[in-house]
Amino acid sequence: MAMLCTCVLIEEGKVECVFGSVVFEAQKSLGRALMKLQGCEIEARGISYQIPISKKSRPLKKIWSREEEDDRHPAGSCTEEENNGGCKVYCRTKCRARSVLKNVSCRAKPSEILAIVGPSGAGKSTLLEILAGKITPPMPPTILINQRAVDKSDIRRISGYVTQKDTLFPLLTVRETLMFSARLRLGCGGGCGLSHSQLSARVDALLRELGLERVADARVGDDSRVRGISGGERRRVSIGVDVVHDPRILILDEPTSGLDSTSALQIVDMLKAMAETRGRTIILSIHQPGFRILKLFDSVLLLADGAVLHHGTVDQLHCHLRSVGLELPRHANVLEFAIDSIDTLRSSQLDRQQHQQQEPPATRAPPFQLTKKLTDGAEGKRDRCTLQQLFQQHKVVDEESLAGLELDDDLSYDYANSRLREIAILTHRFSKNVLRTKQLFACRTIQMLVSGLVLGSIFFHLDDENIRERVGLFAFILTFLLSCTTEALPIFLQEREILMKETSSGSYRVSSYVIANGLVFLPFLFILAVLFSVPVYWLAGLRPSFSAFMYFLLLIWLILYTANSVVVCFSALAPNFIIGNSIISGVMGTFFLFSGYFISKQWMPSYWVFMHYISLFKYPFEGFLINEFSGAGKCLEYAFGVCLIRGDDVLREEGLKEECRWKNVMMMVGFILAYRFFSYLILRCRCVQKDGLKRTLV
Repeated sequence: MAMLCTCVLIEEGKVECVFGSVVFEAQKSLGRALMKLQGCEIEARGISYQIPISKKSRPLKKIWSREEEDDRHPAGSCTEEENNGGCKVYCRTKCRARSVLKNVSCRAKPSEILAIVGPSGAGKSTLLEILAGKITPPMPPTILINQRAVDKSDIRRISGYVTQKDTLFPLLTVRETLMFSARLRLGCGGGCGLSHSQLSARVDALLRELGLERVADARVGDDSRVRGISGGERRRVSIGVDVVHDPRILILDEPTSGLDSTSALQIVDMLKAMAETRGRTIILSIHQPGFRILKLFDSVLLLADGAVLHHGTVDQLHCHLRSVGLELPRHANVLEFAIDSIDTLRSSQLDRQQHQQQEPPATRAPPFQLTKKLTDGAEGKRDRCTLQQLFQQHKVVDEESLAGLELDDDLSYDYANSRLREIAILTHRFSKNVLRTKQLFACRTIQMLVSGLVLGSIFFHLDDENIRERVGLFAFILTFLLSCTTEALPIFLQEREILMKETSSGSYRVSSYVIANGLVFLPFLFILAVLFSVPVYWLAGLRPSFSAFMYFLLLIWLILYTANSVVVCFSALAPNFIIGNSIISGVMGTFFLFSGYFISKQWMPSYWVFMHYISLFKYPFEGFLINEFSGAGKCLEYAFGVCLIRGDDVLREEGLKEECRWKNVMMMVGFILAYRFFSYLILRCRCVQKDGLKRTLV
């Protein structure tokens, strides 16, 4: 029987509540209670999700297969069969669909933690991605925020999503990581952004809240290459990146995965404090929480095979187990015991569903209404009345209208920075990463300088008659410079993961990333071009002219930038390093074959001539030849005092003219722009397929 709750305001910020003869004092401030009321309550109804499974065709097995199976399902038709709440799809193409989620409904309240638990393969991560708006089922579910239907773009604007994998730049410090995230998510400078001092104050406050002040200036690091902070601290940084803009809803995919029990408890305890102090709605998935972690959860959602077996508090779960005849052993974790008893709970749920189907519709209980038995079983909480419940009962604040009004303000969302400011911030971040990547900066610098000295010493002071040797030097320079840039492929692949995560949350535009990525390498590649060109040009005794040297330096710079653009393009396309490296090697080898060095264009079959014109080697190779052999009256070979071969003769034999000098430069610039644009299109398509939010790709 419900007890009468009478509460009296003693003084400001202090309430005395009387339950019959039970009196207690609530020390929470009224402002904090109002903040809870203004939070976001998220509710999802009827989430179902299926993964198509294509059955591999086995020609030999068809001999032994029965034809009746094909007769039952003719070509072009598909049928469905209900199987314990799931759905099996049969069609002519032998495709099946595995049900990951089956009519899942859940609710998470402000200032509380909803823990989604269950065995592996229960659908926890898929449910979180749907709630976070990362994936959309074929039949979109009904998702309500404060009793108002919203779409996934609205959810993503007021929520933060922390993935199970830490996608962070390992070479940035903790403070820099949070600062760059704050600048991108909150804006900096300008009329609508925060000032630098305001951003610094917010980052410092977040560091204190996350407990990261001690390691604020330490590098984030990773698990393999760069030593940095611990795994628990790195997980807190990932959380901080997604809460720096103060989202009302925070969704985390197994935040304690891979951590020891102490670090896991610290993470969940921090999330609990974050929910209570900021009125934030927190939804997380967890595999096997311990006793101390379990006490921090306000409610749990138990999933098994994509279906909901329990949705309520831990005490209600205990009562649910007892109601089906399961007695919790002493010193046993109620949640682990429930997971071990999945089969019994599932059988009980099926019996209950069959019983409800036999009852008249008017007598069925609503999906979120607690039964009297479960309510009475929660003895530890039935005599407690929070300020939120008090205000709801006496209608002090209309939560629905107030929260709905503020939600409308949030939905008028736009990027925090202009495009130019986004490019400036991303260029600054790229520069820090490049300068701190020793494998890319220091080793590459030494490689170019040593290579230039070695090549210059091998082709030391070539005479004018050494035409073949000069052409061979140019061919080797092209091959070396265009083929030795794949070491940057893993870095670009890592950046792609971070790009897709940040653009999906609306931090910046994809086009800003592509432009910033192109700008940051220009000075770095120019330094490499100077270190390589100076020794090889003057030691080899190439054309002794300053203008010719500057043109040679320009070609080397463009060659390096072209190679960098090719790597960026194929890193956006390739799924991993092995495939990307294979594609780049094959493409470079093919382009070198059609460069004109091994076979002239006139000797190529007509159906392969187009490859000569799209070869990356053709235009810089011709530029080297024009720069070296052009010039009025330059003689390359004498006999009996007569000039037999002039530089113009060599160019005429190759079909080249002095007028082609800058045409080749423009073609190289065109290739650079084309590959950068292709990388933008590929990244755009990837983000659309992953997130489906086209406005983030402009």
